[in-house]
Amino acid sequence: MTSITIGVVDDHPLFREGVTRSLSEITGFAVVGEGASSDDAAMIASTNRPDIMLLDVSMPGGGLSAISDVLTLSPATKVLMLTVSEEVDTLMAALQRGAMGYVLKGVGSRGLAEAIQTVLSGSRYISPTMSTKVMENSLNGGSAPDKNSLTPREREVMDLVAQGLSNKHIGLRLNLQEKTVKHHMTQILSKLGVSNRTEAALQWREQH
Repeated sequence: MTSITIGVVDDHPLFREGVTRSLSEITGFAVVGEGASSDDAAMIASTNRPDIMLLDVSMPGGGLSAISDVLTLSPATKVLMLTVSEEVDTLMAALQRGAMGYVLKGVGSRGLAEAIQTVLSGSRYISPTMSTKVMENSLNGGSAPDKNSLTPREREVMDLVAQGLSNKHIGLRLNLQEKTVKHHMTQILSKLGVSNRTEAALQWREQH
C-alpha cells in the first residue's frame, strides 16, 4: 500500500516531534519532511512534494504566508493548519489562501488522522469548536463570510442544497456534471466558512 506522505512544520521542537512520532506510528502514514519556518515549508514542498503539509500559524515567516508558497511549489499538496489560534479571522484567512483544513492543537492522533484523510479526499476539515464559532459569529452578525460573496451559480446550488438535494440531483436540476457541482460546493464551503453541506444549509436558511 502506498503511504500518505506528510510534511510537519512547527517551530516548537517537542510538539513537532510528538506529531511526527504519532503519525509515523499510524499504518499508511509517512512523515517525509520536518521544519520550523515558512522557508522550511517551501523547501519541503519543493523537494518532497508531500500529500499533506501540516502548518502552524505562528512560526518564523508566518504559517499563513507559507500556504501560497507551498501550493505554488507543490499544487497537489493539501495544506492543513495545526494551531492553537481559535480566531475566526485567522481560520478564514487560512481557507481563503488555500488551506483545506484547520485543526486545533490538542487533537488526538486519531482525530488528526481523520482530518488528514478528510482533506486528502478533497473535502475541507474544520475542528468542531471552530465550526461552532463560525456559526455563532454568523448568527450574531459578526465578520463571518457573507453569502453575497457567492456567485449566481453558487447561489443556485445552495438553494438546492438547502432543499436537501444531493450533488447528483443538483447536477440534473441545473444541467451540470456531478463533479462540477462538487467543485462549486468546495468553493461554497470555503466562502461560508463551514466544514460540511449540513452547516452550509443551516447557515443559508438562517440568512434567507
